Amino acid sequence: MAPKRAFDLGCETFQCFTRSPQGGPAPELTQSIVMNFKSQMQEFGIETFYIHTPYYINFASLEPRIRRSSIKVVRDELERGSALGAKYVMTHLGSHAGQTLEEGIAKVANSVSQILNGYKGTTELLLEIAAGSGNIIGDTFDEVATIVENVKKLNGFGGVCFDTCHAFASGYDFRTPEKAEKMLKEFDKKIGLEYLKLSHINDSMMDLGGKRDRHEHIGDGFIGVDGITALLTSKPFQKIDWLLETEDSKREEDIRILKDIRDAL
Repeated sequence: MAPKRAFDLGCETFQCFTRSPQGGPAPELTQSIVMNFKSQMQEFGIETFYIHTPYYINFASLEPRIRRSSIKVVRDELERGSALGAKYVMTHLGSHAGQTLEEGIAKVANSVSQILNGYKGTTELLLEIAAGSGNIIGDTFDEVATIVENVKKLNGFGGVCFDTCHAFASGYDFRTPEKAEKMLKEFDKKIGLEYLKLSHINDSMMDLGGKRDRHEHIGDGFIGVDGITALLTSKPFQKIDWLLETEDSKREEDIRILKDIRDAL
């Protein structure tokens, strides 16, 4: 039902889960389900869609069992994405609790390498920028850059998903064209703009550097419509898809705001 739900909201692309984000086994993707899904994509004129991995993924866990499970699930999501025709699968990276940041980053890079080992599918993997709460990995461009540098040549690696709420909560200010340009120059220097492939567009309940992942409706948070506009009208963001991740209430208004920004380009 995802393509129809996206279409009914006025969306031209969408993000979905192919399994429960909280846990449990993934439902089987039968040939009938895959064919029906692709038929729905065609019927509603949607060319691209994206898959988000479950929330419990932790590539840096000190527990080998958790790391192995995370690797298996994300590889499975890539295979499922390839069957369904997803462009990218995006994932959070996990926490380095109980070890140094450097040790955690090394575990993440190793886990991503294992995920992509021997992978032949068409769906590519994106690493999502984090909000920086606790010991979460991936809240700075430097951390993401270190991981990207280790995996960028692997088949199936796509790049980075930029979440506006997460980046803002981590201390990256882009609320004016000048600040957006400065931040993107830093992104390019450390990670490379060629790896910016997708963005989650959310306002933030937390102020700049608040270090908490709390999405807000566009214009109701500390980023504001002008702040979102400053980033989305930059050349790098004009080239990628925007995915909204706000609650049901006011979601259609959020979509209208994003379309107004897009249509004014």
